[in-house]
Amino acid sequence: MRSSRTRRRISVRTAAATAVAVLVPFALTACSSGSDSADGKGTVKDGGKPATVAVTPTGSGAKAGQPVQVTASGGTLTSVSVTDGSTAKPLAGTLSKGGTVWTSDRKALPGKTYKVTAETKGAGGAKGTQQASFSTARAAKKNKLELWPTAKTVGVAHPVSIVFDEPVANKAEVERQLKVTASTKTEGSWGWMKHYDGRDRVDWRPREYWKPGTQVRLQALLNGTDSGARGGFFAKDYDKSFTVGAHQEVKVDLDAKRLAFERAGKPTRTIPISGGDPAPGADKRSWSGTSVLMAKAGTIRMTSQSVGLGDAYDKMVDYSMHLTYSGAYAHAAPWNAAYFGKANKSSGCIGMSTANASSFYQDVQVGDPFTVTGKDAKSKAPLGNGYSNWNLSWQEWQKLSALS
Repeated sequence: MRSSRTRRRISVRTAAATAVAVLVPFALTACSSGSDSADGKGTVKDGGKPATVAVTPTGSGAKAGQPVQVTASGGTLTSVSVTDGSTAKPLAGTLSKGGTVWTSDRKALPGKTYKVTAETKGAGGAKGTQQASFSTARAAKKNKLELWPTAKTVGVAHPVSIVFDEPVANKAEVERQLKVTASTKTEGSWGWMKHYDGRDRVDWRPREYWKPGTQVRLQALLNGTDSGARGGFFAKDYDKSFTVGAHQEVKVDLDAKRLAFERAGKPTRTIPISGGDPAPGADKRSWSGTSVLMAKAGTIRMTSQSVGLGDAYDKMVDYSMHLTYSGAYAHAAPWNAAYFGKANKSSGCIGMSTANASSFYQDVQVGDPFTVTGKDAKSKAPLGNGYSNWNLSWQEWQKLSALS
């Protein structure tokens, strides 16, 4: 006689059993397996109880930003499908060694409804299909970010730099989603700081300058990650690549009033310059230490008011090379011609003749390090004021990682 098929509901619970997911009715069908057998009329001998399944998150308005987990009891999972109802695109996931727990590789996104289908096999061989759905709460705020470098080819000192629009309280969780890969063997670390405008920022700096020709890729797999209190969720992933150009360094000696341009460790030219004026009163000294060329800005308007020096000057300046957010540049300064190679009389920038600035501007590349030394220099630029990362030792830099 043909046996009846039993229709059952399997509850899907969180570990604390505080809420129940929306379940879709399903049919469990015993199949021939092992000692089980079916006669010619389709009679199927019961292979035992099927496995039960629990899914987290669960319910309606569940917290986003956590992986989806499907757990089998009394058997194993043979197949799991988790899809976002709006796109029907399945989440990739990993099944545990014992086949009892499936965990999604990515986190559940805010404001989404997910459908779960789990194929199971009970301890006695009974097979079943179980379905559930859950929805996540909408995000009250979304966080975005800005990435540097923007150029496709940069100098050996340029870090990977990320500035966030909103505060990042969950720094460790965010940092775990950031991956830098390089085509050459490169040791590096993330370091957190405040950007010059006060926003949260994290940079990835190699232990030593990049090797020329290295291809670098950043993958920021942040979609669905919660940046924490007041920051909101990230709603997309980011992917950026760039190539490291020639090894070039700029060394400024304020004592000698000279700028040396080096390529592959060898000086290629020397330029007479005039650095920041060390005279008492308004602090016009140039920053010491290493800054990194952030941009070749061309001709720009420079005003003394923008750097806190009153009404001292208001000029259009040619061949401007941007070094710090606080206003340090290397540029043409024909009004200081009498002091090139003789005295430091600028308002803090590295000035040179228009002819030298023009040719030097063509030679340098964004990401080249500028290292300033000399008794007339002031302290090193603070962290976050441009790319002053290289003023920290490797050990000091590593301590800035949220995962250190």
